[in-house]
Amino acid sequence: MPSDDLGAGGGGPGTLRRVGHVVALGVRAEPRLFAIAVAGSVLYGVLTAGMAQAVGWVTATQITPAIAAGELDRGRGLIIGATIGAVVLFTTVGVLLRRIGGGFTVFNVGADYRRRVTRQYLHLPLSWHHRHPSGQLLSNAHADVEATWGIFMPLPMALGVIVMLIAGAVQMLLIDPVLAGVGMVIFPLLFAANAAFQRRMSARVTRAQRLRAEVAEVAHESFEGALLVKVMGREEQETQRFAEVSSRLRTAAIAAGRTRGTFDPVIEAIPTFGTLAVLAVGVGRVASGAVTTAELVQLAYLISVLSFPVRAFGWVLGEIPRTLVGWERVNAVLQATGSMAYGGADLSAQTPGARLTLDHLGYDYRAADGGPGNPALVDVCLDIAAGRTVAVVGPTGAGKSTLAALMVRLIDPQTGRVLIDGLDVRELAPGVLASDAALVPQGTFIFDDTVRGNVALGADVDDDPVWAALATAQAAGFVARLPGGLDAMVGERGATLSGGQRQRLALARALVRHPRLLILDDATSAVDPTVEQAILAALGAGTGAMTVVVVAYRMSTIALADEVVFLDEGRIVDRGTHEELLTRCRGYHDLVTAYAREAAERAAVAADEERERDLAAKVRR
Repeated sequence: MPSDDLGAGGGGPGTLRRVGHVVALGVRAEPRLFAIAVAGSVLYGVLTAGMAQAVGWVTATQITPAIAAGELDRGRGLIIGATIGAVVLFTTVGVLLRRIGGGFTVFNVGADYRRRVTRQYLHLPLSWHHRHPSGQLLSNAHADVEATWGIFMPLPMALGVIVMLIAGAVQMLLIDPVLAGVGMVIFPLLFAANAAFQRRMSARVTRAQRLRAEVAEVAHESFEGALLVKVMGREEQETQRFAEVSSRLRTAAIAAGRTRGTFDPVIEAIPTFGTLAVLAVGVGRVASGAVTTAELVQLAYLISVLSFPVRAFGWVLGEIPRTLVGWERVNAVLQATGSMAYGGADLSAQTPGARLTLDHLGYDYRAADGGPGNPALVDVCLDIAAGRTVAVVGPTGAGKSTLAALMVRLIDPQTGRVLIDGLDVRELAPGVLASDAALVPQGTFIFDDTVRGNVALGADVDDDPVWAALATAQAAGFVARLPGGLDAMVGERGATLSGGQRQRLALARALVRHPRLLILDDATSAVDPTVEQAILAALGAGTGAMTVVVVAYRMSTIALADEVVFLDEGRIVDRGTHEELLTRCRGYHDLVTAYAREAAERAAVAADEERERDLAAKVRR
């Protein structure tokens, strides 16, 4: 992330150009609200400077005569109150306009860019998401957007009070150039102090902003892996990992706080010393008759008031590092390339099932990231007729999940094509493939919602289709037993359900949309074999109801498929019926029989344990 100017104090030409670009984007996004904020700030600036004029006038025409007369009558009191009150009233209006306009600008622009970032997330391919942790993406959409546009809170103030500076300086010069010269010495001192403050603060604020994102990333990763952390007994190590990054953020924030704590008293003291200097010199000027007492009061008031605009500029300068760091991280998402291109074609859906053709597919994860090649799939060719059920079998790392992702276009192949009913999926209009094809992965995600909400997932469907999908997924029975049935809450990530129940809900979620192509990527691994066979039978295997591609390892499941494809090291080694591959393909035979032996061994162990429990029970009796 570029930081050439930030480290130098946040005030170099490069920094000013970059922050000017960001500000211009924000102003173009909300020109009216920003104009209201600036107008309110200008009104505030004019009337704040005008307050000095009002104080001087009241002092000269009302207070001084009252002191000379030894009493303040009611008329003079009303005039003083009305004059000061009117200025305060309109100053308050200016403050309200500035704060409301600035606040709405910040929140509206922030909301707009959060939507832009999240839309970009949806457009970017899965390969891009593989390279970016979800915690970082959350930080981009929240903390970084907030940091980018936070500058719009002090910016209208800083722009509007330029008028205050000009009006105040003119008043001071008209009152007495000598005292104006004494008083204006504070402004170079204030600017110098602010410049030194920004040089110290920029690097510290930049580091703190980046560490906030890192803390968010670690926290999100810990929450995502909460089950693993508990199971593996890694609570202390995970706590320590979070504590370390939090400690670095705390150190960075303390460093920034110490810098601010050092400079704030200095910056606050300079106007006070300036006012004292003006009063000290002004006493002599009043004694010599060069100025009146009212003019001295007016000028001293101006000195104390005009120091505030300089602080407003300091606030803007203090936001610049955070703005640039936030914008660089947000813009990196907005400028990311690799979004999927779509055509305008539609699928005719003339048959209940879809014909799926894989034409010389090749995919390499490392090449997608710009690294050295290590192909996941190589020259895969496969033609699946509509309504057929095909089992994809292969050892771990063979490329089965990559193949499933390519079928539903979660990623695009680097070579070759995926065709549905003869059409390249890249030529389809947005949403067409999603309505005709569904993928049910092994790792299911269940929302903290009702059963109905998880199955329908926003689709406009009645309860009858939901129950039908649950019945096909062999989930209707356990759902009916839940308190509330379809209205039962299943907890965060389906915490109240078993692994197999979650998988069946995920399958029902796909089925309720009546896909013509259904991809099951080991989606029934947590389901009993008998239930799995019932699911495949209910899907209409071999009846032409839909085209089914199932990544499987159980022999009983594989045997139900019309055809089996054996995948190894990213290549199709053989294809045919289960019996044919058992006879002629040694790798396939070894793999599926190993699965079968493992299942038989587990069953034997379970049976032995059951016999031991029965024997122990008889002995106790």
